[in-house]
Amino acid sequence: MNENKIYNLLSMAQRANKVVSGDFAVEKAVQGRKARLILVASDAAEETKKKYQHLAEEATIKLYYLFDREELGHCIGKEYRAVAAVLDKGFADALVKLFEDR
Repeated sequence: MNENKIYNLLSMAQRANKVVSGDFAVEKAVQGRKARLILVASDAAEETKKKYQHLAEEATIKLYYLFDREELGHCIGKEYRAVAAVLDKGFADALVKLFEDR
């Protein structure tokens, strides 16, 4: 049930232009202190997971693994995406609550 809510909320955040995706855009958002939450596809490469785990720890941003690359991309209106970042605090807080209730 929460998977659908997460999917819908992430889609809404994308429509509000509060999500960036792809390696370069997410890394830039984290380094620019704009990212509030990092989402990594559960089937992303181990190297990608380690990279974003490290970035999240350095910037004290929460990171969650969800969906696979195809599903993550689909819910934000893209093709395959291994990583995405939520830029809005409200959307990020709502998503964190859903993740913790899973």
